[in-house]
Amino acid sequence: MKRFIFSLIVVATIAGIVMLIVPAPGHADGQPTAPFVTEIPDGYRDWKWISSAHEAGNLNSLGAVLGNDIAIDAYRKGKLPFPDGTIIAALHYHYVPSEENNKVFGQAQSFVPGAPTNIQFMVKDSTKYAATGGWGFAHFQDGKPGDPTFMKTCFPCHEKAKGSDLVFTRYAP
Repeated sequence: MKRFIFSLIVVATIAGIVMLIVPAPGHADGQPTAPFVTEIPDGYRDWKWISSAHEAGNLNSLGAVLGNDIAIDAYRKGKLPFPDGTIIAALHYHYVPSEENNKVFGQAQSFVPGAPTNIQFMVKDSTKYAATGGWGFAHFQDGKPGDPTFMKTCFPCHEKAKGSDLVFTRYAP
């Protein structure tokens, strides 16, 4: 019996040492997780509207900014920093003139969403994404995650919005 208990302790100790030495899956070099989200969150199309966005210039984009329940609650309460579990989505589309609406108005003044350009997400997890202010960033085009080189530009840009926990969008109740 003593020999069995001693063997069990040896096996458990070795397993514990191996777990401490071997990097976690996906971290073969032992480096922390990249600040990129690689999967589209389920149900995002049913989230609540936070605000709309228009980006002119080369982007020529209209955006619908949506939030999960945690994000909406934080926005409504003015809670900063945003709590872990907050997810903000930005659905971007080219904006195009609405010929149908413009006929009604009698002049060119109406623009509507055209073809989709991309979907972006910010996911708050202060532990997993500690190196990027607690936020993981995502960019999807045609359902595929953004190139890591492109994704590296997210945090440096958002870092400039420290006063609003790295979030550009204001809540439009």
